[in-house]
Amino acid sequence: MTAQTAPSAADYIELVRRRRLYGTILVVLFFVLFASGFSVAETRNAGGFLDGLHRIFDFPKEIFSEAFSNWRNLPSRFFAAVPALIETLNIAAISTFFGGLIGMVLAFLSTRGLALWPRLTPVFRRIMDTMRAVPEIVIALVLIYLLGGGPVPAMIAIAFHTAGALGKLFSEAAENVDLKPVEGLSSVGGNWFQRIWFGVLPQVAPNWSSYALLRFEINIRASAILGFVGAGGLGSDLKTALQWGQGKYDQVVAIFAILFLTIMIVDHLSDRARRRLVQGGTL
Repeated sequence: MTAQTAPSAADYIELVRRRRLYGTILVVLFFVLFASGFSVAETRNAGGFLDGLHRIFDFPKEIFSEAFSNWRNLPSRFFAAVPALIETLNIAAISTFFGGLIGMVLAFLSTRGLALWPRLTPVFRRIMDTMRAVPEIVIALVLIYLLGGGPVPAMIAIAFHTAGALGKLFSEAAENVDLKPVEGLSSVGGNWFQRIWFGVLPQVAPNWSSYALLRFEINIRASAILGFVGAGGLGSDLKTALQWGQGKYDQVVAIFAILFLTIMIVDHLSDRARRRLVQGGTL
């Protein structure tokens, strides 16, 4: 017994040492790449990072000092940003809705054991990989060139990326369902759509809803960012205010404030909704 366990213990110790060695090599390699990358970036910058580090708070200080001196204008600036906020929320909601629908279709077509065409499962998985790999801002820039500025390019770009992201999450949730209801429906002659609708959807609906709510939060931030490239919403107003410079910084602070409050409220509400959906908690 001892002769059999001794080699196993020695092998385990050797495995631990090897893992530590590999971990140390990876950490050293990371810091070497970080240092070399920082050095290259420093030489290619217009100014030195370390030389200008002491001025990192100069611009925020200028913005907040002007906004504080014009604090009486902040309420009117705050309410003036509400229409742009509504546009940003609309972009996020519509793109999440259509992206979720497309993601549902892709999930069922790429889920092992449930796919309508099993041989095409890898194809649909690669399609979702491609949709996730392309950043929203790249798609938005191309669409703005084709369609012009406005919320439509932002909605298409975010929906495209959302479909790939949610499709992956939906597919992983569908792979873990109990197949007994599906087999029962199949045994009584149920077609593929009936098996999915009655056997799978009731099981995955809570998790899918939770994923969609989480993606809605992400899309609010994405729609605000895409406004900087001409896709409308709060980002567009923020870009305009920053370009005008002094005299508009109170508007910049108001836009940041309303965006921060909106994201905080949506995050709180969606977190409670996700907990209720997944764990059966109370709102």
